[in-house]
Amino acid sequence: MNATLKSLATPVAAGAFFISAITGTLIFFDVEIGAVEPVHKWLSWLLLGGIMLHVLTHWNSFSGYFSRKPALAVIGMALAVAGGSMLPVFGEDEEGEKRTAKAAVYALESASLETVAQVVKSRPEELTLRLKLAGITVSSPAATITEIASSNSKESEEVLGAILGGGTQKD
Repeated sequence: MNATLKSLATPVAAGAFFISAITGTLIFFDVEIGAVEPVHKWLSWLLLGGIMLHVLTHWNSFSGYFSRKPALAVIGMALAVAGGSMLPVFGEDEEGEKRTAKAAVYALESASLETVAQVVKSRPEELTLRLKLAGITVSSPAATITEIASSNSKESEEVLGAILGGGTQKD
């Protein structure tokens, strides 16, 4: 391998690791200020490239790990965790939403405004007023959230967002 390439492999991998580690830690603690998330997502490719370059330039040392049982166990466990993380049996769906939260939203969307009022510990009249202030007309408190949304040319999530304080409105 070219000596210049070999001398750059480790610094590129290390620099990209620091970027990924710092931004990943911030995202874990929900500190998503500035460009933290896009930097984390896009510069992870730099980490991948840097690690691949590092492995290629240090192949003789790296390939030695394949003959050691402890190293093989660590590599195998890492691959198992990576593969297992893609199984649909865990807590989030493809969009990253909690399955239980999505099920609750679906249940609320098919419930009447009267029922939703009970769930949010309010009165149907209060929710009707809250929706009116958001530009959403309610024909009857017996109407479901889906029916209210449809009659106002809105998405059900927008109606629930207005009821719950705007947290689930679509852009």
